[in-house]
Amino acid sequence: MSLEITINQVEQTRISSYDIENVGFGKVFTDHMFSCDFIDGKWVDLRIEPFGKIPLSPTLSALHYGQAIFEGMKAFKNEAGHVSFFRPLENLKRLNFSAERMCMPTLTEEIFMEALQRLVALDVNWIPVKSGSALYIRPFMFATDDFLGVKQSETYKFMVYACPVNAYYTHYLKVKIEEFYTRGAQGGAGAAKCAGNYAAAMYPTKLAQQAGFDQVLWTDGATHTFLEETGTSNVFVVTKDAVYTPELTDTLLAGITRKSVIEYLKDAGKPIIEKHVSVSELIKWHEEGSLLEMFVSGTAATLTNIELFNYKGKDYVLKMDIDLLSNQIKIVFNDIRMGLIPDRFNWMVALKEYALINQ
Repeated sequence: MSLEITINQVEQTRISSYDIENVGFGKVFTDHMFSCDFIDGKWVDLRIEPFGKIPLSPTLSALHYGQAIFEGMKAFKNEAGHVSFFRPLENLKRLNFSAERMCMPTLTEEIFMEALQRLVALDVNWIPVKSGSALYIRPFMFATDDFLGVKQSETYKFMVYACPVNAYYTHYLKVKIEEFYTRGAQGGAGAAKCAGNYAAAMYPTKLAQQAGFDQVLWTDGATHTFLEETGTSNVFVVTKDAVYTPELTDTLLAGITRKSVIEYLKDAGKPIIEKHVSVSELIKWHEEGSLLEMFVSGTAATLTNIELFNYKGKDYVLKMDIDLLSNQIKIVFNDIRMGLIPDRFNWMVALKEYALINQ
């Protein structure tokens, strides 16, 4: 390893305070975090230190003008104790896409991967091994200029922290197809994984949840007639003839799990079609009995089925007693992650032995 990272290790781990096999999602965090700063055109002061609060100025640029992006990814530990990351370079690619869209600096592969390797090596014992569990990793970047004025920041902070997690969704989903509110508009920042997209989605999601649904199923901002994605995931529609998923535009997030599902289906010889899927098509498929299944895909959600969608006040129920394609895919994905079958897609990146030295 050539990259210099300062490591300030905790004197005593907090892991004994938790049952990491039963921690829910996003509430318990590991002992350490990584950070570095972008100053004078380069990333400096790379360090790993005890997880904790960070000092913030009230004039921090990100708090006022929204230059903040993030990623979500996972590391897995199999029964033999081997640890690997799921497609981390895809996360780096998307992080850098988001950074460029938000006028922020990009990360090198060396910095990104060394941050992951060293941080997870330090906190490797926090990775749960129960089926459906993993170590969720959150890389993120935000603007740090102390300046009042609408302009892109000149300084930034990149950080990574991690938390042991169980399943994000523990039940099938009921979704409301959105008819008024818009997640992303053509020419906007919908394809970037930036904080503002999630903030703007909270109110419509709150309304849907108050009405008894789990999530909003977004439609296109121009006509509200074509499916896009849910608040946390991409969406797939399974019919008797093919599997459909909305094609990527500048209003949709390019999900890494979505990409993996598509690659798997193509490899398995199953017809997978990326296209604009209209609400009217979806309802027609449901009414004629050719709609077999709907599921969402995402790092947190993994693959979760939709048992009901609502449009214009009418519920459309899907049969959940069939042999679900999503369950077949989940089994294959889990077996690849756990090393139970060969990783013929080269998705997994192992935790390197050097990162474990002296840990």
